[in-house]
Amino acid sequence: MSRPILPEDQVDRAGENPGSILLVVLDGLGGLPHPETGRTELESAKTPNLDALAARASLGMLDPVGPGITPGSGPGHLSLFGYDPTEYVIGRGALSALGVGVDLKQGDVAARLNLATFDAEGRVTDRRAGRPSDAEGRRVVDLLNAELSFAEGIEVVLHHEKEHRVVLKITAEGLDEQVTDTDPLITGVSDLPCEATGPGSERTASIVRDFLDQSRRILADEPALNGFLARGFARFRTIPTMEERFGLRGVAVAKYPMYRGVAKMVGMEVEGVPSDTGSTPEVLKEVWGRYDLYFVHFKDTDTAGHDGDFEEKVAAIQEIDALFPAFMELDPDVLIVTGDHSTPTLLKEHSWHAVPTLIASKTARPSASSFGEATCRGGDLGRIHGTELIPRALAHAGRLVKYGA
Repeated sequence: MSRPILPEDQVDRAGENPGSILLVVLDGLGGLPHPETGRTELESAKTPNLDALAARASLGMLDPVGPGITPGSGPGHLSLFGYDPTEYVIGRGALSALGVGVDLKQGDVAARLNLATFDAEGRVTDRRAGRPSDAEGRRVVDLLNAELSFAEGIEVVLHHEKEHRVVLKITAEGLDEQVTDTDPLITGVSDLPCEATGPGSERTASIVRDFLDQSRRILADEPALNGFLARGFARFRTIPTMEERFGLRGVAVAKYPMYRGVAKMVGMEVEGVPSDTGSTPEVLKEVWGRYDLYFVHFKDTDTAGHDGDFEEKVAAIQEIDALFPAFMELDPDVLIVTGDHSTPTLLKEHSWHAVPTLIASKTARPSASSFGEATCRGGDLGRIHGTELIPRALAHAGRLVKYGA
């Protein structure tokens, strides 16, 4: 059963002066206390601008999927956009494909690939192939696209995403997404076989196995970029847009393709791409005033979390904090700061822990003067599900009508 979002006809689509909503997502924002200080990465960072926002914001903790459930980035963002990720089950492959501009047709299957390093015995020695440069990643992708060969009626195309990340697109009749990932998530072992897990998915699994075998042969002489790990298989299908559901015309400002992909999936536009963290405000400024919802994404917090680098995640939060004066100059009516999930550096992976969240507006109920897990746990929002964020943003922006007489 899907989670109810809003009573029917609650969105005020005829409002003359609807408020603007700026949604800033620090990927993997939530953390765990450092063993020596007892403070999380967010609580350890010097964040004068986020603290100033917190002092005039409603604070709370957010579960992207549900208590105890560790979300992937795709489900986490869908939840933030108001889509119950248990109802709208969309694999990361489709989101990554859309993010790099791949033209997906109904029925195509896409997957997210990692360029990886394998030893002579076929064991994975580096799941990210040393994080190659974009130029090196594109070189290998171009080589494979020229050399791969499949039976008539099967089209397999690779698209480079960023560094070690690559998108696989398969076009053929009778494809299904119910196949297993091949990433073992650890090194020192062989990759996992791609196997069908549902009726009608054996053809997809067979094509994937063929692709992986061909890739290993073609890349056999490469010292590091000599194979792939595959995950996030998704059969492309359309879903209702945010404008259809909530009356919101949205735009995404995100450096990494996957996050542009999930934004496109729900109908957002992409007009510019930041070259780095510091250029984000300028890209946002270029599109400001033309949309209702502005989604801004930062990745460095999550990357540091996966690397297990506590100080680097603190530094990433501080770098993003320094951008908020530029965001405030745009005068958004509602400013939300949250994450799509927690990535504690102590775990080096996504976790089930709730994410600190603030909603700043003229109608917020402040409760603290700093932004962190401890202050958010005692805030006005309480502990909410991710899909409740957009309805609350609509209310703060004056975009909902009264329910009942």
